[in-house]
Amino acid sequence: MNISGSVALVSGANRGLGRAFARELVRRDAAKVYGAARDPAAVTEPGVLPVALDITDGEQVARVAAQCADVSLLVNNAGVMRASTFTSAPDLDAARQEMETNYFGTLRMCRAFAPVLAAAGGGAIVNMLSITSFFTNPFNASYGASKAAGWSLTNGVRIELHHQGTLVVAVHAGFIDTDMAALTNAPKISPESVARQVFDAVQAGQRTRDVKASLSRDHELIYPPIQEFWDAAVTGTG
Repeated sequence: MNISGSVALVSGANRGLGRAFARELVRRDAAKVYGAARDPAAVTEPGVLPVALDITDGEQVARVAAQCADVSLLVNNAGVMRASTFTSAPDLDAARQEMETNYFGTLRMCRAFAPVLAAAGGGAIVNMLSITSFFTNPFNASYGASKAAGWSLTNGVRIELHHQGTLVVAVHAGFIDTDMAALTNAPKISPESVARQVFDAVQAGQRTRDVKASLSRDHELIYPPIQEFWDAAVTGTG
């Protein structure tokens, strides 16, 4: 898909990675870039058209799909992470919010914009996921579950929309240098780098860039260090 001349909508475009996505689309000469956020006044990137959107609100999603009926590239970036465990969280509120936003919100957007993209000749969908789509970290366990659901959703949408020529891209990123990852000192990639790599993939027609070479040996390579760190944290021995 050619980014130049496309009409794009980026959810969560008011900050962090969403803002970098919108900026990169403008830089690549997209004909129009809609920047969607709960508070459209917070979308201040030059060349980006602010749109009011809460992806957990089905009526608002439908309204935006009708309002932005010229979209040919949908970037589902809006998401939430509440750093909630499975068994020691005080309740299920965080897990429900993450699933409602990261899974059901993305599903609403895909459903609403599928006919819009068909009318544009197919277009493309980018679903912003996470490496936690592939493994569970107890420090953000329910977030990972919502992203795993998003990964399954992405694969299903890809199959369902193949007949209309829609490219569906999944982005499985590690820590990105945004507010969401502010509490960790782990190595981080810049949002600008993520945006460039994502749109290079869209331009080249690449469906998914996987970072799961170790998954066939996950219980040998991935989980032991996570288990050690978790045990030290909960026992106070770390």
